[in-house]
Amino acid sequence: MLHLRMITPHHLTEQVVELIDRTVGTTHLVVLPGAARDPAGDLVLCDVARESADELLQDMRELGIDRTGSIAVENIDLSISTRADEAEEEAPGEAADAVIWEQLAESTHEESTLTITYAAFMVLATMIAACGVVLDNAVLIVGAMAVGPEFGPLAGVCTGLVQRRPGLAWRSFVALAVGFTAAIVATTAFSLVMDALGLFHEHLLENERPNTSFIWQPDPFSFVVALLAGVAGMLSLTSAKAGALVGVAISVTTVPAAANAAVALSYGDLGQMWGSGIQLALNLGGISTAPRGVLVGRRHTTSAPSSALRRTAPDAPA
Repeated sequence: MLHLRMITPHHLTEQVVELIDRTVGTTHLVVLPGAARDPAGDLVLCDVARESADELLQDMRELGIDRTGSIAVENIDLSISTRADEAEEEAPGEAADAVIWEQLAESTHEESTLTITYAAFMVLATMIAACGVVLDNAVLIVGAMAVGPEFGPLAGVCTGLVQRRPGLAWRSFVALAVGFTAAIVATTAFSLVMDALGLFHEHLLENERPNTSFIWQPDPFSFVVALLAGVAGMLSLTSAKAGALVGVAISVTTVPAAANAAVALSYGDLGQMWGSGIQLALNLGGISTAPRGVLVGRRHTTSAPSSALRRTAPDAPA
């Protein structure tokens, strides 16, 4: 269930209440006239099943509540209510399959904005991966994958393209391009400093590395795994299974490939640098291709007809 908190102008409150009453899967409706001060208006609260939330939010935006008032949505971790159970059963479909497009756009917007924190995580993840590459340490490589924040911008590009939001797609692309460029440049300098301190050595990079040599030796599985990870990641973002993103992060070698390219660049090893670049391109291509198909498919398979989300007659407020 989701909890909606809305500030509505006085002249629109009745329409909002009627819309909530007519929407399948809603309950716990509360109206507090004149409770809001900034912006001025009435406070309307209700709970709604995830399956019905997207349609209800779209209707609220058509009324202009997002412009003249406000709409806030919160996840309900626990709801002990028979009426809430009935509302969830009443709503068509399953909560885990429901896609709330406004929530998806908002989450990808936050994760795909170029900020100092985002750039810092990219640089740190790539430096950790560089240590893993030189030491042939798979644990460090996995840790770097988990730290890397690159899936957010990749998801932002896909969401922007599917929802026709060029601003989101462009902002995500810039974050991705600038983030990886900064990470590679910083890690190249980091590698040179570590070499000067005697902690990195060229022969460590050139030795056989059974645990990490795959990073600069791409094969068809690199693209296949990236496709599968992209599907899993987008399914996680569009459902209530956000915990799967950690597994997605450690399934692909974007950050390690960038790190290997940076270390190879510092030693002038064009062969490893080229191989790492191809690995990076294959992973980015696979991850950014698959989610678009997921979003298109989710749009067609999870959208219930509007008639299925409307009651034939308003119920009494619960």
